[in-house]
Amino acid sequence: MLNEPALKIAQQRLRAVYDPQQFRAAAEQWGELLATHLERVQQRETRVLNWAEPVANIAEAERWLDGVSTEPSARFADIVRQMLDCGHNLHHPRYIGHQVPAPVPIAGLFDAVGSVTNQVMAIYEMGPWATAVERALVNRLGEQIGWQRDSFAGLVTHGGSLGNLTGLLTARNVALGGSWEEGVASDGAKPVIVVQGDAHYSLARAAGVIGLGTKQVLRASLDERRKLDPQKLDEQLTDLIARGHRVVAVAACACATPIGAFDPLRDVANVCRKHGVWMHVDAAHGGAALFSRRYRHLLDGVDQADSVVWDAHKMMFMPALCAFVLYRDKQHRFEAFRQEAPYLFDPSAPGMAEYDSGMLTLECTKRAAAYGLWGTWSLFGQQLFEDLVDVTFDLGRVFYEKLLAAEDFVPLHEPECNIVAFRHVPTALKSAPPETLGAFQRELRRRLIESGRFYIVQTNHGGVGALRVTIINPLTTTDDLDELLVALRELGAELLKSDRP
Repeated sequence: MLNEPALKIAQQRLRAVYDPQQFRAAAEQWGELLATHLERVQQRETRVLNWAEPVANIAEAERWLDGVSTEPSARFADIVRQMLDCGHNLHHPRYIGHQVPAPVPIAGLFDAVGSVTNQVMAIYEMGPWATAVERALVNRLGEQIGWQRDSFAGLVTHGGSLGNLTGLLTARNVALGGSWEEGVASDGAKPVIVVQGDAHYSLARAAGVIGLGTKQVLRASLDERRKLDPQKLDEQLTDLIARGHRVVAVAACACATPIGAFDPLRDVANVCRKHGVWMHVDAAHGGAALFSRRYRHLLDGVDQADSVVWDAHKMMFMPALCAFVLYRDKQHRFEAFRQEAPYLFDPSAPGMAEYDSGMLTLECTKRAAAYGLWGTWSLFGQQLFEDLVDVTFDLGRVFYEKLLAAEDFVPLHEPECNIVAFRHVPTALKSAPPETLGAFQRELRRRLIESGRFYIVQTNHGGVGALRVTIINPLTTTDDLDELLVALRELGAELLKSDRP
């Protein structure tokens, strides 16, 4: 134990750390630093990606751990500047890379309320307002899907991958009764999951976690637009069932990651209903199109799904992570997890189990992940989400038309949303073999992002390397898209002159 003088000194240090006045001063600095940062980024005065080699970044981060200042205010500002100067600037209009948005800035302030006060969930009494916020948003999103109030249920998870795991675990427990307690039987024809051919890898990962095995994840055939083909799905399910396989679920996409294809959900639902199979929809990216009067048709039939995953930290432009798992039948809400924790769940108030998030999720303690979305929706209204979808989806079409008009660029599909895959094919590579053309795209992209001028990603299309953008910053302009083509041409010309194709 500490002696009394040492204890008092330690307590004095702790009181300084918890001092509200010190927090107030730091918060004022924080606000000024972040506002200035956002101004510079949005005015394109910074690099998109502050690139440094991993080893150098790690060494720099570790160096800060060895410094303690007697002037916390000044050091706080220096630490925040270091974070901003070395981070990835998603609010830069030329960030058009992964399906991670430039979040609505004020959403971060609402999230910070939960972080500073440590609002957590597991049982209702630990997070009464966090629970209320989550349930209110579940109600609104379920109604946006087209379900009737009080007939459906849902929850928030930390990301779409965990959401897909939760949804498919529920499907497994429904399809294979007793599997939660007894495990998955290994004799005979093994149970399978059928997924859209371009489905996110998290679905296969979920199959491994829930005991089905990744080899039991079967890809469904796609049509020429890379959408799930309902007729071939019908044939596939007929064959699987005839051979004794239990089909745990069919997982459709709205939309699939590679090119943003939306599956024909109503037709898929009809096939699933015909065979008595659980229908899961990964709408992590595309779910927000339900807010748009112009684009909600892309999700026609999603109301027939048994489970839906919808990420607010994608096209609702919230800070990560805030993902929803929604069940059409509220009776399924307790199917994923069937465990008892007497120290946690109070038998003297059994009605509270209905509101205990720990009954529904893999997490026990869970942060109030929906504060940012609830606060932003409460402040700006639902129209914000329609605007975000309409502007960015429209820009996807604009970019596609620019690619069509350019002799040295090839769009690889007609986009349905803000995801566009393409290639830069200068004259010198018009007759190049696929492996050379693909390698050129990857090296070109690497040079582009390290330059800090733009941030885009790479993909495969037809087994050949390609470039891909997700226009997920509503401040991106058509001029930015023109400049992207200019930058790719310039860097492509330099690359062709070098010894690396």
